[in-house]
Amino acid sequence: MANVTFSSPRMKKDLTVYAIAGDTKTLLAVAKANNIPLDFECENGECGSCQLQVTVLSGNTPHGVALTEKEKTVLKLAGKITAQQIADAETKDLPPPWRLACQFIVRNEDIVVKF
Repeated sequence: MANVTFSSPRMKKDLTVYAIAGDTKTLLAVAKANNIPLDFECENGECGSCQLQVTVLSGNTPHGVALTEKEKTVLKLAGKITAQQIADAETKDLPPPWRLACQFIVRNEDIVVKF
């Protein structure tokens, strides 16, 4: 199980929910299932409306980062991630600070999501 803490000025307080490790649901699906007021439109990684910051809480090396091509393009064009951060994600499994909720698959690690 992974603890996912959602944090936003749009919420009265931070909310931590449990996500099942190994499930293929996206962070957006987890947010929707828990009534988190995340912005989203297209739900397929093209519009970028669901961009958010993800921080891994454990002191361990984060699990593999699989950025989708859509996610790379949208976040780079929005100025949220750099080409170097994309390269680091692909070669060193270092997660970039920004992700798209509709593309991010929750892993078996505790995270904080700011939006």
